[in-house]
Amino acid sequence: MKSAAFDYVKPSTVQEVFNLLQTHGDDARILAGGQTLLATLNMRLSEPQLVIDITGLTSLGGIRVQGDRLFIGALATHTEIENSTLVAQHAPLLAQAAPHIAHRAIRNAGTWGGSIAYGDPAAEWPCCLCALDGMVHLQGAQGTRQVTATDFFQDLYTTALKPGEIVVGADVPLAGAADWVGFDELARRHGDYAVAGLAVSARFQGTVAQRVNLSFLGIGVIPVRARRTEAVLAGKALDAATIEIAVASLRAELEPLPDLTHTPQTKRHLATVLARRLLQAANASRSAIHA
Repeated sequence: MKSAAFDYVKPSTVQEVFNLLQTHGDDARILAGGQTLLATLNMRLSEPQLVIDITGLTSLGGIRVQGDRLFIGALATHTEIENSTLVAQHAPLLAQAAPHIAHRAIRNAGTWGGSIAYGDPAAEWPCCLCALDGMVHLQGAQGTRQVTATDFFQDLYTTALKPGEIVVGADVPLAGAADWVGFDELARRHGDYAVAGLAVSARFQGTVAQRVNLSFLGIGVIPVRARRTEAVLAGKALDAATIEIAVASLRAELEPLPDLTHTPQTKRHLATVLARRLLQAANASRSAIHA
């Protein structure tokens, strides 16, 4: 199937983008990396009258440290994030997650901002942003604003973006020596959508976890933070007994949605497998440091 006919424009300034969005409203769509939009166009799941190509707006790219946060511009590609020394140093969770995103060709073209704006519940970046308590930066004709990641993703493919706004980037706290992060996902084949995935962001005092953020992908309509289980883990050493208590808590807390080939029970089981695996890795890492 081919896409329906549409007009195409490539603005040279961000203000031009806002003017076009104000004029065309819901009949316009933003093209960044295009890895999601082009597929929806070809399947006629989206039939805009105008496609606005923002790839020429260099001001929306880049990766930089801003105070105690690492800011990643909307047009940074998955590959740029994967290869960035700043990301590896200050946001290692993103460096761990990047190789799980689809295949190399898609990572070369797909963008950070596009993934965030689309809000796919099976995507890696929204899940990691929620685990890291990231902030999404939005801009429209009326100015800029920031929304916490856990508030930005609201429902299936539904975000806090207002009409006329675009995602201009997102930031995360700089990782410190007391932090531990881990990412893993389970898929039928590498590059397929994950059946379930988990991003963990923890802060320790010695071997005791002060906080443990658990953000799951692929099990709900948005990234799922397991708040009750996080509370169970806070203030405890992640020994074998504590991990099993957390796994039992997750079984009670998580209510996965089925997909075409996996039941909620299967997804719940896989989520607990990932949690046990990553929590054991966190405990082993902190124990080795403080042995």
